[in-house]
Amino acid sequence: MDFKTEIQRRRTFGIISHPDAGKTTLTEKLLLFGGAIQEAGAVKNNKIKKTATSDFMEIERQRGISVATSVLAFIYNDKKINILDTPGHKDFAEDTFRTLTAVDSVIVVIDVAKGVEEQTVKLVEVCRMRNIPMLVFINKLDREGKDAFDLLDDLEQKLGLKVTPLSFPIGMGYDFKGIYNIYEKNVNLFSGDSKKNIEDTIAIDDLQSPELTTLIGEKAADTLRDDLELVNGVYPEFNKEAYLKAEQQPVFFGSALNNFGVRELLDCFINIAPPPRPKLAEERLVDSNEKELSGFVFKIHANMDPKHRDRLAFVKIVSGTFERNKPYLHVRQGKKLKFSSPNAFFAEKKEIVDISYPGDIVGLHDTGNFKIGDTLTEGEQLNYKGIPSFSPEHFRYINNADPLKSKQLYKGIDQLMDEGVAQLFTLELNGRKVIGTVGALQFEVIQYRLEHEYGAKCSYENFPVHKACWVDQSNNKTDEFKEFIRVKQKFLAKDKKGQLVFLADSSFSLQMTQQKYSNVKLHFTSEFD
Repeated sequence: MDFKTEIQRRRTFGIISHPDAGKTTLTEKLLLFGGAIQEAGAVKNNKIKKTATSDFMEIERQRGISVATSVLAFIYNDKKINILDTPGHKDFAEDTFRTLTAVDSVIVVIDVAKGVEEQTVKLVEVCRMRNIPMLVFINKLDREGKDAFDLLDDLEQKLGLKVTPLSFPIGMGYDFKGIYNIYEKNVNLFSGDSKKNIEDTIAIDDLQSPELTTLIGEKAADTLRDDLELVNGVYPEFNKEAYLKAEQQPVFFGSALNNFGVRELLDCFINIAPPPRPKLAEERLVDSNEKELSGFVFKIHANMDPKHRDRLAFVKIVSGTFERNKPYLHVRQGKKLKFSSPNAFFAEKKEIVDISYPGDIVGLHDTGNFKIGDTLTEGEQLNYKGIPSFSPEHFRYINNADPLKSKQLYKGIDQLMDEGVAQLFTLELNGRKVIGTVGALQFEVIQYRLEHEYGAKCSYENFPVHKACWVDQSNNKTDEFKEFIRVKQKFLAKDKKGQLVFLADSSFSLQMTQQKYSNVKLHFTSEFD
């Protein structure tokens, strides 16, 4: 196949939702349809000993939550699908925001009973800022939940979406009979049998046909006809151009756990979702059809395999082809690197690939060369933007609990920080190390991983800080700046890249500092550079 055909075959997307809306379950069912796995492991069901394929860190298995973003790929109907499964838990929001820089479109999962939740609002905002096409899947229809029209209103009001339903439920909870697929004009009946891999569909073009009444009963058939009339009257017709411009969001209904409504979602998705899109670098807009390779690191994962101390840098290919053993320029370091075993993913399974195309995610074994946001090219100076580091909300001193293992501890901290799990600040005054995280659960993950992956133990001590602000040092020669440095000395630290950071101990002191030193610019995010 030629280069352009390969690009058109690619669909790289993320699945986002509030925790527990069924994101990991949906990911698994998509893999089931792609023939990539034989049986789905219920994420939280202990009766089934097989855990979800996409949750491969021990702590994820214990908690039943996804902590790290995993990459899963499979072929379906001759399309190469790359799914980036993101953590829903808000403590890991940063990982998710970074992952959204690597996707071309998104599926938003909504729980039928809870509707739009807080984490969904934040993630959808990020997608809207970046004009990422979104498709919505309303999940868990076999449970009692909100009325379908109320949910659609919810999506419009709370998320600011312009929705158009492409399927519609027949009943809900105990009365759930199935789904009418507006996109394909057929009825899909719900059997409640989750063992069935693929359910039967019955094509019904004419809603007035008596066959519909025979299938689902008179009451349900009448309700469905009324509902669909209302849908046609209220919502615009699906417009693919508007969807691709992120101006319209199609909605599907189903139950991922029962494997219901997932095929409709997938069939429509691969048909309408965009192939790899152009991406903005600081220098110019890069089109996916360009022949020269460019790609960027959006995630680093240490110790993918505890038996081998390896780090993998996840690279999203934006343009050109990535070939094994060919030298590429690491733009930030200004040196050429060759990769003898680039990996493609299928959750825990990795395989070495000879060639990858735009849209693909490649895992590169890394000995410490990469940081998040780094760019690889065939020689051009390109820097992809939009992967900031956010101001942490929680801070603690990190202490070594085993003096004999200090080397392991510092190596572990160093690598975990490169992964972007948290941020490390070194106090200017006494050199003590402080870890800052977006969510409190990360401290537990760090402690667990330091012990299990590096054999080092750490303890924490509270450090009362309200926010970390990056200090703009462009006018550091002024008297005001020098006074700021002198007066605030005990609140100053350096981050891992040596940037100066001001650790404000309360929102009041932050406000007072900004008033008193109005020419000292403070930032709440640092673009990784």
